[in-house]
Amino acid sequence: MCAPTTDPAVTEPIFHLALAADWDAAVQHGAYRISTRGLSLDQVGFIHAARAEQVQGVAERFYADVTEPMVLLAIDRYELVRRGIAVIDEPAVADNPNSERFPHIYGELPIDAVTSSERYAPGQ
Repeated sequence: MCAPTTDPAVTEPIFHLALAADWDAAVQHGAYRISTRGLSLDQVGFIHAARAEQVQGVAERFYADVTEPMVLLAIDRYELVRRGIAVIDEPAVADNPNSERFPHIYGELPIDAVTSSERYAPGQ
């Protein structure tokens, strides 16, 4: 068992934009396995996530043309780490270590590690 921490890098929630249909399916199955729009965890190797201040930029860059309902998942990063699911902040551009860093979840996302799921529209 992990000792309690107050490190903001571990205790601050992280976020993931999901198509509502993908999230609804995950709730039925008990875990979410979509990495990013149209790609699975198995295809990419991790689930893309973002810190609060990165969500709008991600939505504008990758989801601006989405017409399907979307949800913003708030994820308890500490709970993932406690369960042994690695969450690593990595550069957005693999060959540029100075690029903006995003949290990546290396494993499936248990639905009970999601603290909220709210409808989201790009530009919100």
